[in-house]
Amino acid sequence: MKKVYFYATCLGTAAMQDTILNALKLLRREGVEVIFKKKQTCCSQPSFNSGYFKESKEIALYNVNLFDEPYPIVVPSGSCAGMMSHDYLELFKDDVHFEKVKNFSQRVIELSQYLDEVLNVEYEDKGEPIKITWHSNCHALRVQKSIDANKNLIKRLKNVELIPLEYEEECCGFGGTFCVKEPEISNAMAKSKIKDIQNSGAKYLVSADGGCLLNISGTMQKMGLDVKAIHLYDFLNKRLQGESL
Repeated sequence: MKKVYFYATCLGTAAMQDTILNALKLLRREGVEVIFKKKQTCCSQPSFNSGYFKESKEIALYNVNLFDEPYPIVVPSGSCAGMMSHDYLELFKDDVHFEKVKNFSQRVIELSQYLDEVLNVEYEDKGEPIKITWHSNCHALRVQKSIDANKNLIKRLKNVELIPLEYEEECCGFGGTFCVKEPEISNAMAKSKIKDIQNSGAKYLVSADGGCLLNISGTMQKMGLDVKAIHLYDFLNKRLQGESL
């Protein structure tokens, strides 16, 4: 039996608990034993992006020491996975702890990559035919490079038609602390993204990033639109169970 650590992320723990449970179900259905560390904390990306490198290193080392056994560290977020597998190396490049951090970072993998590339899962789509569109999270696209794995899981669903956005790779305006520091610009970017979503004609937006989904769905609700935003791991679980969205 394969054994992995599961890193839930701050956003998952605070605002998207159902998504975390569905992510765990996707692992468990493949017979994977999941270890969930109760004392896990932030990956340090918000502080890292704001220039607080000393504080970020303290948080990073806490995570390195917490996930100490040689198991893969599965993360249901390309953003957090990118921070832990790539940005940690930049953060510690001239540090005495670099090799220890490198060993940790090499074990970090985004959930879709683990399901697609490691387990090569087989899915039976039990849902009705549906058309969806997709938003690519910036950090997942450019740092963790997990978007192909995200889409490969969707391609396993025979009754799902994926309609590409014209500007799929454009930022939605979330950007972690960016949406707080620059709310007007963030809102304009979100509305631009939503216009692209509307032009696709799809009634469902799927993404593998909780922050992007909260930003886009919150703006769509304020605009009174009938497009539903859903996290990839919620979407997959519902299709495999034959549940309505």
